[in-house]
Amino acid sequence: MAKVQKKGLVRIFNAYKYSMKGFKAGIENEAAIRQELVLAAIMTVASFFIFNSAVELVLLVVTPWIVVITELLNSAVEAVVDRIGPEFHELSGRAKDLGSAAVFVALGVTLFTWGAIIAERLVA
Repeated sequence: MAKVQKKGLVRIFNAYKYSMKGFKAGIENEAAIRQELVLAAIMTVASFFIFNSAVELVLLVVTPWIVVITELLNSAVEAVVDRIGPEFHELSGRAKDLGSAAVFVALGVTLFTWGAIIAERLVA
């Protein structure tokens, strides 16, 4: 029997429901997501006291949220790998390490962006 495709507002509402369910799961089960959400919120507010141009504001606001996005995806990879089984497998370890590396790069981009903008304020 074919599955009936939901369309329009019903599809959008269901997507929203699943997204909120994902946020809830991340907040309840992942300390890193909780920490990064708090930092992203604080950094977003701080951005409005630091920026000198629209481009700076976008960079200051967006980069911490890229870390949150990356952490959500990393947590999803880890959940899938853990679902497969607790025994060690080289590919499972590689998948988790790659997800962790992605979060590390996102953090590095954020630190570089914020550091460059703040350093410019100190020099000026």
